[in-house]
Amino acid sequence: MSYTCYLSLGANLGQREVSIIEAMRLLQASEKIQLTAVSSLYETPPWGKLDQPAFINAAAAVKTELAPLELLQICQSIEKQLGRQRHEHWGARTIDVDMLYIPGVTMDEEALKLPHPYMLQRSFVLVPLAEVAGDMVIAGKNVKEHMLALGDRETILNVRPAQSVAEELKL
Repeated sequence: MSYTCYLSLGANLGQREVSIIEAMRLLQASEKIQLTAVSSLYETPPWGKLDQPAFINAAAAVKTELAPLELLQICQSIEKQLGRQRHEHWGARTIDVDMLYIPGVTMDEEALKLPHPYMLQRSFVLVPLAEVAGDMVIAGKNVKEHMLALGDRETILNVRPAQSVAEELKL
């Protein structure tokens, strides 16, 4: 049975935009994953740990038949391929691929929590996600409503339109 999973991608070290596009390309190249939608690329201030460079963030939707933990393994493998090293919580990184939400699925395991526990608190997640699935309802409100409830949206700058990203990925 296939399902759609919504992902958040971020990078603040190295060639940030290149890393995001390459992570999407690697997702798309995976035999059991179909990349179905991508957002614009956004430059965003750091969150949690503030003394680090700005991020580039994006969202993507993928369709797959993989079990959620199998999809997580592929996301983590892509991070490793692109040079991700885990040094500190919320620290700088070359790439981050987080599973945000799978409609109808909840998980609370050490390796994976769905829905992502912080997604509704983060404009850098909700602004791109609103492009991909703005009408999707999570916790009683749609993504756009959650996004509008946060006060820091003005700090998020669109640096590359979704259409340009989709064209580069041949979506």
